[in-house]
Amino acid sequence: MRRADIQLELLTGPLQGVYVPSGHGAALFAFFAEMAESEREYIREKSLEGQASARERGRHGGRPKVLDDDMIAYARTLRARGVAVPDIAAKLVIPMGKNKGQLPSVASVYRVLADGETGEAVEAVEAAASLSR
Repeated sequence: MRRADIQLELLTGPLQGVYVPSGHGAALFAFFAEMAESEREYIREKSLEGQASARERGRHGGRPKVLDDDMIAYARTLRARGVAVPDIAAKLVIPMGKNKGQLPSVASVYRVLADGETGEAVEAVEAAASLSR
């Protein structure tokens, strides 16, 4: 702040005047910096509490899902048969919401298929571990 020649000018009140970050103004700048940091931390805590409260009520942020469970299962079945992902996306139709009746993006189909592969891989590892016990 010193290099940028930043000054604080209080127009009214008992501390009226111009303050610079050196000299007598250093304590005032430090005080306001601490207050700003404290306010930022308070806002962060309240945001995290709100998110936790929403999760407890079964709500979560982000965009609504485009593909329902039936569509995901169908996409995985087609993929297991060797159908290309763009062709899978062309066979699916969004059942509800703002995009009802439209096709999902190829990226969305790739994403749900990748999620399924990760889940299937974890299940396979867990099954193998239980057999070896």
